[in-house]
Amino acid sequence: MTSSARADRREHARDLAVRAAVEQGLLSPAEPVVALLDTEGIRASAAALTSAFAAVTDAPVLHAFAVKACPLVPVLRLLHEAGLGAEVASPGELALARAAGVPPTRTVLDSPAKTPAELRQALALGIAVNADSLQELDRLDALVASAPTASPLGIRVNPQVGPGSIGALSTATATSKFGVALRDQGAREAVVQAYLDRPWLTRLHTHTGSQGIPLALMAEGVGAAYALAEEINTKAGRQQIDTLDIGGGLPVNFASDEETPDHDDYARLLAATVPGLLDGRYALVTEFGRSLLAKHGTVLARVEYTKTSGGRPIAVTHAGVQVATRTVYAPESWPLRVLAYDAEGRPRRGEEVVQDVAGPACFAGDLLSTGRSLPLLRPGDVVAVPDTGAYYFAHHYAYNSLPRPAVHGFTPTEDGRVAFATVRRAQSLDEIVAESGGDRPDALLGQPLREAATGAPMEP
Repeated sequence: MTSSARADRREHARDLAVRAAVEQGLLSPAEPVVALLDTEGIRASAAALTSAFAAVTDAPVLHAFAVKACPLVPVLRLLHEAGLGAEVASPGELALARAAGVPPTRTVLDSPAKTPAELRQALALGIAVNADSLQELDRLDALVASAPTASPLGIRVNPQVGPGSIGALSTATATSKFGVALRDQGAREAVVQAYLDRPWLTRLHTHTGSQGIPLALMAEGVGAAYALAEEINTKAGRQQIDTLDIGGGLPVNFASDEETPDHDDYARLLAATVPGLLDGRYALVTEFGRSLLAKHGTVLARVEYTKTSGGRPIAVTHAGVQVATRTVYAPESWPLRVLAYDAEGRPRRGEEVVQDVAGPACFAGDLLSTGRSLPLLRPGDVVAVPDTGAYYFAHHYAYNSLPRPAVHGFTPTEDGRVAFATVRRAQSLDEIVAESGGDRPDALLGQPLREAATGAPMEP
């Protein structure tokens, strides 16, 4: 299927899902914001990623989905069933991956701040670990010496190839907090020696960044890691490094339903610029996240009120900073489309009017879009915010104690209807209270005795 055909299919499926969500009561006055995931679209993206790399290499490739992009267990299970593994960066993400059934042999642990307990657990389970620093490598030395492990182990290096257009997501800058900085004085030599001193180090990891990183810069970072692996193997006199973890980071087009660039573009670029990487000598690991999920998620919200201020129409909706945090706080870097539907969930037609689309939170900057040209929105209408399947509604921001919205997967059926499956139910008010210390309202009153870790009372 061509990129244009995939975009047309995505738009049609979304229109069906919006209408069905209204008709089936998933979006209603009682539940005025909800998130939808296109199940078929997710499967198609997983298959496209697998096919893209299979077309350029015969080597084994583990595509480890970056759990941080969408930490929802049913999504991780769906991707696991589609053949993907999991890249985790915290005990919580590892717990989610395990709950989804992802085996340790298809799990990779990354993080710049792994604790001894995290490392010990990973090595006991046989999970691959990328050490983020030489200090972390010292911890691995002790753990490897204390007990045998089946974990593939490596070091993450920072090729220092420079930033993209979003500094916060550029991980290969001169001063990035991630990895061992290869261009710092003596660092490359130290990494090479670390491998020569440790025959059990068999992987090398790099990651240049994600949104805002051009493909050429990503390929340059991978090329630097490949060159380092070749140097280490030459000096070792054998192929000590057998696997290169090239990270993820494929940027997403938020301006339309087109997937540009796509994984085919990236795989072909690697084949052209780093051909030795793909000649079969190295197994590969990828860690894509946003590029697999973003296009398949949509936030729906009801328009509660409309008003005019300074001559500009404003639609006040129930989707704002709690589901689109990055867009609200950094709209220049994270612009989102907003689509207009009527109260029945049908695409709203009519003359377009420049207007703002606001969220429900109590601060002035809670805006999904500013000065956007749309058919004039009315109370009861529905706004849809596409491309939010990664790093948006799955990462709830509890401003104003707004509840987490329900998330539903959807699949169009042959008869033109839509079947929904609940991925995560909406958060209740009782759950908000419980998470906010509701079971101990008197905890700060007076001078209560505190209990030590042993349970014995002690004076404050």
